[in-house]
Amino acid sequence: MSKKNEAIYDASKLGGGKMLILGIQHMFAMFGATVLVPIITGLSVSATLLFAGIGTILFHLLTKRKVPAFLGSSFAFLGGYAAISELCKQNGIDNFSAYAGLGVALAGILYVILSILFKVFGAKKVMRFFPPIVTGPIIIAIGLTLSSSAITNCSANWWIAIIAIAVIIVCNIWGRGMIKIIPILMGVVVSYLVAAVTGNVDFTAVKEAAWIGLPVAWNNTAFSLIGSANPSIVITSIITIVPIAIATIIEHIGDVCAISSTVDRNFIEDPGLHRTLLGDGLATSLAALFGAPANTTYGENTGVLALTKVYDPRVIRIAAYFAILFSFSPKFAALINSMPTAVVGGVSLVLYGMISAVGVRNVVENKVDFTKSRNVIIAAIILVLSIGIKYYDPSGAVSFTLGSVTISLSGLAVAALVGILLNAVLPGKDYEFGKDLQGDTSVDFKV
Repeated sequence: MSKKNEAIYDASKLGGGKMLILGIQHMFAMFGATVLVPIITGLSVSATLLFAGIGTILFHLLTKRKVPAFLGSSFAFLGGYAAISELCKQNGIDNFSAYAGLGVALAGILYVILSILFKVFGAKKVMRFFPPIVTGPIIIAIGLTLSSSAITNCSANWWIAIIAIAVIIVCNIWGRGMIKIIPILMGVVVSYLVAAVTGNVDFTAVKEAAWIGLPVAWNNTAFSLIGSANPSIVITSIITIVPIAIATIIEHIGDVCAISSTVDRNFIEDPGLHRTLLGDGLATSLAALFGAPANTTYGENTGVLALTKVYDPRVIRIAAYFAILFSFSPKFAALINSMPTAVVGGVSLVLYGMISAVGVRNVVENKVDFTKSRNVIIAAIILVLSIGIKYYDPSGAVSFTLGSVTISLSGLAVAALVGILLNAVLPGKDYEFGKDLQGDTSVDFKV
């Protein structure tokens, strides 16, 4: 029987019990990566789960309930969160998530703007301004600029970190079925259990946490800044974080192409990239305003679709409902937050390296011609600016003053803006979106 004949587009034929099990399976697929982002950044685990669920449901509504995609936490914005967190610490500000949330919310609005441009002008014309020679080096730099924090976290207990690294590698290379789809979750669970058995986990906060509580804290939301915001940090957050959306938009397009290929439906045409971008962007903005990380379509759940051959979007929405349910348990969030630093370090060491490797893949699979001087220049300047600025000063940014407002720009922000500008003005643009499916789907930040 062919794959197409085996596929199930109406899960109700399986019965309610099997649909529930499939939904739980999708929840496990997204869980490890989704909760890892708030653990790394210091954002709220509860808010993250809540808005992963709400964002997924919103996405489904805006895409006519046709696209079986789950929206989980995006790894691409980790560098932006780190930059704003450090800036807030230097200014004695605790609620960095409120400021970072403003930047991410506007990054989501960039999705909305591009969705309109896609609708009006078509993807090919718009994507000429964001070719792999710009996005590839930016993605490489995202991973490299984060690398030192992974080593720092690993140094808390290298043996625990190595266990996490080893499990992820084994699951990725030799895993089969569901195990291969959830390497991050497996790495976290196994190393966490080893740490707990060896007495390296403090469960005090878990014992003290309530079973039921609200997932959103007012001080973590962007709305808490009304009337008391530091204008310098607000502007810095926006300029630092919004350009990163260039990379995540490319990832989104690749994910939608991959889902289309998996389920044998052309979602690029119906409901259209403009709708999927709109759904992803609005879900990201909503999450960010309430202190949760940016959302992105998840390749892990596409892997579950391929594994089960059940393509009904309703099973994805069941996973979203479970995410919302778990978000109302502070005890569950405390259990996640008690994860040892070394576990986070081991997982993030692999993750940050994979992010940079994805940037290399983006350049290679799109066959970027480095015999052309323009391409060498663009890539060189992006890499040197992003990494050089990161390490030339303890703040990791360049600062300048406009009137009474001091603006600090991270290396990634400067590099992204300069790269886009150089690509626009230098002659010889030859990238054409939609010409090579392998190249178009080459960006996926998840391990």
